[in-house]
Amino acid sequence: MKSWKKVALGGASVLALATLAACGSSASSNKSSSSSGSNNVKGNVTLWVDPANVDSYKTLVTGFEKKYPDVKVKVNQSPTGSANAKTDVGKDPAKAADVFKVPNDQLGAMAEAGYINPLSPDATKWVDKNDISVAGEAVSWKGKYYAYPQDQQSNIIFYNKAKFSEAPTSWTQFTQDKAIGTDFTNSYNWYPAFLSNGTVLFGKDGETLDGTDVAGDAGLQVLNWFAKQKSNTGVVQSGQALLADLKSGKTAAVLDGPWDASNVKKILGDNYGVTTLPTIDFGSGEKKMQAFSGVGTLAVNSASKNQVAASSLAQYLSNADSQKELYKDNNAIPVAKSLQTDSDITADPAAQAVIKQVPEDTLMPKMPEMATFWNLAAPLINNTYLGKTPASQYDSQLKTFQDSISKATK
Repeated sequence: MKSWKKVALGGASVLALATLAACGSSASSNKSSSSSGSNNVKGNVTLWVDPANVDSYKTLVTGFEKKYPDVKVKVNQSPTGSANAKTDVGKDPAKAADVFKVPNDQLGAMAEAGYINPLSPDATKWVDKNDISVAGEAVSWKGKYYAYPQDQQSNIIFYNKAKFSEAPTSWTQFTQDKAIGTDFTNSYNWYPAFLSNGTVLFGKDGETLDGTDVAGDAGLQVLNWFAKQKSNTGVVQSGQALLADLKSGKTAAVLDGPWDASNVKKILGDNYGVTTLPTIDFGSGEKKMQAFSGVGTLAVNSASKNQVAASSLAQYLSNADSQKELYKDNNAIPVAKSLQTDSDITADPAAQAVIKQVPEDTLMPKMPEMATFWNLAAPLINNTYLGKTPASQYDSQLKTFQDSISKATK
């Protein structure tokens, strides 16, 4: 789904939440969002989802309205996409949708601002029973769940099987004779290189403000590696031309995600290949490449006038049946336990690559300071790749970056 591809652009204005954080946060923070199967499920609710997925959700909503005839749901596209959910909701929570799609990295900021409430104990138990463990971790903030998990995402690699006798397992193998397309302007794709080399972001728990340790030898190794990729003839900075370059044959592989699986399959046909991320040698031996694993969620607006109906809708749209339909329509890899061994999922190379890659990954932190992180990580990486940052400044750049993201959002 495209929202994940652009997630690094979506954290830019979370700082604006601070000015609105006092609005209703204290009044709503002691409430819990809960769903119910009783006659209390009634009212009109609105739902925000990404434009490309509106039709899929409208179909699912038809089933929900049959189950809950006293609820009417209006499905709208998110104003600027789910990657910007916290900004869109923050403009005026009272006018925002009752339920909205949001990547898990924004949940901490939204919880702190009072825009979403913790799930009820029953809903929390439902998530734990229904979904894989990483899904619960993804929606957890300070020990409480704040949204309903729907799908899991991770970078993977698509490759042309006609160009490789077998799936390469190292970056060197991918780039020594052919070319791989990527985008160094996207920090969702490439900040995990630092994590692959042993650093942590906001601590091992992802919730420690001063827990980032990228300013050190491990971080310097990664910056030096980025700089070398500019002269690596097997690396193509494809950017927005990622799939076009693959189609033209300019590249034989792409670092991408399951949101593009259908398009890549059309391009490669019988030569469609998918694999997990390779190993990379940053200077001290091969390390397994990580990605940012993320979970797409549905959250309930704390300003909703119909909390029970809204929570019931969010849970219904996150159950295993709904996840399966969203997978069929949008390549959204399910997090429901029962679907991990579903025959359609096990037969899908992209889904299997994601499921296999996620345990190797670092879950996107939910810190409010992720807004600062997204803003600063992209130029740190891309300017190094382009050669705009001289090697003599790598150490100071890393320290400045680490200090900047380690300051509490005001």
